[in-house]
This record gives sequence, C-alpha cells and structure tokens, in this order.
Amino acid sequence: MSRNRYGEWRGGADPLAPPYDVREALDELGDAVLEGLTPGEALRELMRRGMTGRRGLDDLLRQVRKRQKESRRAGRLDGTLEQVRELLDRAVAAERKALFPDPSDDARLAETELDALPRDTARAVRELTDYRWRSPEAQAAYDEIQDLLRRELLDSQFRGMKQALEGADPQSMQRVREMMSALNNMLDADARGEDTSQQFAEFMEQYGEFFPDNPQNLEELVDSLARRAAAAQRLMNSLSPEQQQELAELMMQAMQDAGLAGEMSRLADQLRARRPELDWNGRERMRGDTPLGLGDATTALEDIADLDELDNALNQNYPGASIDDVDPELLERALGRNAVDDLEALRRIERELQRQGYLQRSEGDLELTPRGLRRLGETALRRVFASLDARGRGDHDMHDAGAAGDPTGASRQWQFGDEQPIDVVRTVKNAVLRQRGTQPIRLAVEDFEVVETERRSSAAVALLVDLSYSMALRGTWAAAKSTALALHTLATTKYPQDAIEVIGFSKYARVLQPADLPSLSWDMVQGTNLQHALMLAARHLGRHPDAEPVVLVVTDGEPTAHLLADGSAWFDWPTHPETVAVTMAEVDRITRRGATINVFMLDDEPGLIRFVESLARRNGGRVFAPDPEMLGEYVVSDYIRARKGRAARAS
Repeated sequence: MSRNRYGEWRGGADPLAPPYDVREALDELGDAVLEGLTPGEALRELMRRGMTGRRGLDDLLRQVRKRQKESRRAGRLDGTLEQVRELLDRAVAAERKALFPDPSDDARLAETELDALPRDTARAVRELTDYRWRSPEAQAAYDEIQDLLRRELLDSQFRGMKQALEGADPQSMQRVREMMSALNNMLDADARGEDTSQQFAEFMEQYGEFFPDNPQNLEELVDSLARRAAAAQRLMNSLSPEQQQELAELMMQAMQDAGLAGEMSRLADQLRARRPELDWNGRERMRGDTPLGLGDATTALEDIADLDELDNALNQNYPGASIDDVDPELLERALGRNAVDDLEALRRIERELQRQGYLQRSEGDLELTPRGLRRLGETALRRVFASLDARGRGDHDMHDAGAAGDPTGASRQWQFGDEQPIDVVRTVKNAVLRQRGTQPIRLAVEDFEVVETERRSSAAVALLVDLSYSMALRGTWAAAKSTALALHTLATTKYPQDAIEVIGFSKYARVLQPADLPSLSWDMVQGTNLQHALMLAARHLGRHPDAEPVVLVVTDGEPTAHLLADGSAWFDWPTHPETVAVTMAEVDRITRRGATINVFMLDDEPGLIRFVESLARRNGGRVFAPDPEMLGEYVVSDYIRARKGRAARAS
C-alpha cells in the first residue's frame, strides 16, 4: 500500500486560501470610469479614498500631517546651548561662592578672571579650559559641559549615543574612536570598489551595539547615518548666525578634546558625498517651548524629514507617482503597523485586478482587459435597465425556423440547406418507429428533424458621440461615455447578430474600438464635425446592406466644422451655412439608405434646436432632449425600438 506524508506547505502562497475578493474594488472602479474617469484615474481615486475597513491614502496623509504638526511643536532647537549656558552659570556661581571668603590676592585675581569672561558661551567655555577650579561643585558643573557636548555631538550623528555614553569612562570613548575609524576605513574601501560584505559583517559583530536599527548591509547603514547627518546639518542651518557660531565652536572644542574631530569631519564628508540628494541645506522652524538637546533636536528633524517624505509619497502629486513609492518602514515608524496593513491592502487591489485579468498595463498606462471591459459594460447596462420599465424591454424577435436564436420548443423535418441544430431525440425516435423490431437501428434521411429556433432580425447600428470640449464643460461627457458602453454591451451580448460601431467626433470623426471606450476622453479642440461622423456611419451601413440601419447621435451643439475637398477640417463659429449644407448632404445620403437618424440633444441652445429640428424634418427621425442622467435609458430604449422596424417589415 502507498503511504502518504503530510507536512507544512512551503511552495509559496497558500493554495487552499480563498481567492482575493476584488468585486467591491471592481465595482467602485467601474462606477468611477462610468462617471468619466480613465481606468488609471479611477484606480488612483480608489487608492486615495480607500475601501470598507481600509484607510485610503488621503486618510493616511491626514494622519501624517497631524504628526508633522505635533513634531514641529515638540520644542526649540537651541536646547543644548541653553543647557551649556546654565551649567556654565552654575559653575561660575559656585566658584564665586568658594572665592568670596578667601582674602588672598589669588582669590581676587580669580574673581577678576571670572568677571572678564566673554558673554559668548562658547568663548567663555574655551577660556575656562585651563582654569583651576577651587570649588568641587564648580569643577563638576564644568566637566558636565564637556561630557554633555560629547554625548550630544555623538547622539546627533548616532541615534541613542547620548544615553549609551552617559558617565562613560575613557575606555568607552576610546571604543567610540575605534568604531568611527573602522567605519571610515570601510567606507573608503567601498568607495574604491572593494567587496566590503565580510568587512561589514565583522564591523557589526564588533560594534553593533552602536546601531540599534540593526542595518543589514552597508547601504542601509550609510542611508541611516546620512539621513541623521543631514538632519543635524538642517538643525545648524535653522539656528541664528550667532547661535550657529557658538554651537560650532563648542562642538569643535568637544571633538578635539575627545580626539574625534578628524574622524567626525571625515565621516561627514563621506556621507554627504554618498547621499547628495538629501536635504543638506534646508531650514526648519520649530514652534515648541521645550528646549531640545542637540541629539533630540536632530531626532525631531529627522522624523520631520521622514514625515515630509511620506507626505509627498502619499500625496502622489508628481509625474509617475505610484503607491509603491510609499516606504512601508517610514509609514510604520510614523503611524504604526495597522497603517502598513492598510497600505498593503491597497497595493494588493491593483495586483489582484491585474492577476485576475481585469486590468493590464500598456506602456505605463493602466487599461481594462476585454474581461474588465465586459464587466464594465454589464455595469453600465444594469444601470440603464434598473430604471427602464420592464414592459419596454421586448426583444421584438421574429418566430420562424431561422438559423439563429433561442429554441421555440418545436421541431420539423430536415430540409436540404437547413443550418438548425439536429433534434437528436426526435430523429432517433423516428428511426425506431420506422424500423419496428429491427436491430441495429439505422438512420435514414427522412428520420432527421431539426430544432426550430427564433430568427432575430439583424441591425447595423451607428452611435455617433460628440467628443467636443463643451461636453466636458457642461458635465455631460460621463453620461455619453456610459451610454456608449451600455449600448455596445447590449448589442454584443443580447443581439450578437447586430453590427455596432461607435463613432466619436469633434474637429474630425473617428471609429472607436471597444477597448478605447473606458479610457475615452473629450478632445480639447474646436469643432463639432457631424458631417464627417455621418460619412463614417454611412460606410458602416453600406457594409451591412441587409441589416436594419440604426443611427443615433448624441451631441450638445450644432455642427461647427466640416471637411474640405482636400480632407482637412474647416472650423467656424457661429455655424457657417456651408457647414450646415454639407452636413445635410450626408443626412440625405443616409436617408436614401432607409435609415432614420434620432438625435439626443444634451443642451437647449437655440441654434442646436433649430438644426436638429431641420434634420428631423429632412430625415424623418426623432429628436430627444433627455436629462443627461437619463441619456442611457433613452438611447437603449430607442435602439430596441428601432430594431422592430426590420422585424415588422419581414413579418
């Protein structure tokens, strides 16, 4: 017997997991497209708005901006200078207190030296470098200045160093110097093109405690250090010139005392050279009252820079913007893990819509696939039929033994040339009855019967849609686009024997392919060239001479352009008599083909009304003035009504 073994699935995604449900996203996407957006624009709107239970980019952006305001109110940037000034004042006060009871000349000379200290904090600290303190309290306060500056300086470059080096002994500072030397040597080797992977691993093993964010490679380490160094530089830029000078002098003195000046300068140069794209020259205005130390202020500015980067990525207001531009690590640091989950859900929507065959990218643009187009057309058609009276939906079919359509339930004897499907049961029954008791049963020609079906009359449909800019200005473009999709879907699914062609027209006319409809937009050109559109419609009707001709025109303006003899378009406004004349000539040509032209006006401008009434008198068609929201119902109903013409004449 065979034995089965079971174990944990390790082949990728769970094969038993239910398929990702994209129906809600697809419906919202379809609604936006039917409102006039392109598929790409509709998806971006969905990403911004979010979905049920998931925040969109706009919600995340609002929270990021709230955090930006909070960070800018965190405190002032000159906290280290204030702390140094307080320690210096404490040291001087304690020293004066110790000197006061001493009657010696040395005491008076020391007091004179203290009285002569410059008001500049940095210069005062520097001049007291060799001062012999009488007061242990004063000595401790002054030593604390040096310790504070070293720790703040290192914390401004290496996050967390301030706490790590509090009360550090000389051995700890020596280890910091060794770490910085090793770091600079590794960066030098990498700049020369050497393989530093092993060197990085050894560096992290030896000095990993200095880098709590645990970078996984040299690039991550450089990126982390460069971002913090850039924030420290922006801090300096944000101080007043006097504060900048004081702080620079204090830091230089502290670095020299600690033996770090050379390594710090070397590291700063390397980081700036490796990440020149970072903001090294910016300034930041902090609005808080709490004084921040150098390290905490650098952290605040680093966080603000991350929030600014998130703001830009979430806003998506730049060429080529993509949701993939949002850094999940920055987002998690700013808003927590739930925000990353929301982001991943949004990213998955686009991936699943593409994976499940509804969307595809073509030359960077997002397009609906044929499957997505069918779903969108069905949505548009459902919108129309949801408002139509059920009694007005008849198929208007002819019932006889036609070659296409639904079975009527009856059958008849097969005749030469019949293309109907064979009624197998009736055929075999006829053979059995004819050969009672004979084995085996053999079929003869007279035994065959065919299934009787409905024969539907075919139609050649030309839907002419105005693409002029006025359609967008009047807010009627979305209704026209949705109507075109609905009618195309109805004709290709319910009446597959019909030949439908959608023709868009502005300065020129052009035939629109089904795949063009979802991303179709108006033309920002002058001209409504109905003449050219009618010419294309006439060619379409000519290719289907036996079909019922159906011409439907959706427009919001009278014709203002026509084709010249050389094929170029000529525009004039108000409407020129020559434009009307050549347009009416095309109307006459279509009328001679037996087609009526029904016009759906989306505006009540007097010139348009006069023109379409003249067209209707000349052609015998009808004029409708529907509300744009009802356009789809009018056009679909009229198409179904027009199809009766051929069936009525055939019967």
